[in-house]
Amino acid sequence: MPARLTLPAATVTLIVGWGDPLHLFGPGESGAAGDTWYSLVGGLRTSPVLGGYRGSGQAVEVDFTPLGAYMCLGISMHNLANETVHPDELLGKRWTERLTQRLAEAPDWEARWVVLDDALASLLADGPVPSPVVAEAWSRLSARHGGMTLGELAGVTGRGSRRLQVLFREQIGLPIQSVARILRFQRALTLPYGSHGSLAELAAACGYYDQAHLNRDFKALAGLTPAQLCGLANQTPLDGTAAVEGSRTSVFNR
Repeated sequence: MPARLTLPAATVTLIVGWGDPLHLFGPGESGAAGDTWYSLVGGLRTSPVLGGYRGSGQAVEVDFTPLGAYMCLGISMHNLANETVHPDELLGKRWTERLTQRLAEAPDWEARWVVLDDALASLLADGPVPSPVVAEAWSRLSARHGGMTLGELAGVTGRGSRRLQVLFREQIGLPIQSVARILRFQRALTLPYGSHGSLAELAAACGYYDQAHLNRDFKALAGLTPAQLCGLANQTPLDGTAAVEGSRTSVFNR
């Protein structure tokens, strides 16, 4: 299948697969370009990833909220920021093998979801509880699509800016400013196509200072301008070029 461009999103991804492996490419990856993965955990990132299957691969993918990942994985989330690791590094030797075997042997996908639910419930039962301060800050920031400053979040949570940043690094993974940038970027990508007459109007609706600010953030997070990204999304996957990942971030929601 053609390579798929996965854009930065405010989620932590778990993939457990069997069959042919997933091939990942792109700068910032924890290994050389073209690393192969049957299973992985990918943290919050500030750069895109290009990847795809060259043969017949099957996998389940779970996209956690950052706090959901913190509760299931039980680690300091900054260790996963902009990184891709094998699940066993976080969950113990043979955890992935045991889960993969159960998934592969399940008779259908409905049964696989039950297996997956059981595995995640076990992780949650033993996982840490997020700080109420972080939970409130995350809820407010995500509800505003990144439209709050560090000072505003510190004010509403009653904690100092430095303490809030430490908690975010521990339980979310990236600094508040970076998380806000990703949430704003997601908002710009997922607004219905045609809901704004120009990129300048889109920028204003999504909390950017101006169109130049939107362009800079798109270039930094996607490696492409808004026009380039929209053009890539319109390319047919039959020509073998990269297709933009649509399950997590839909470009302009065409």
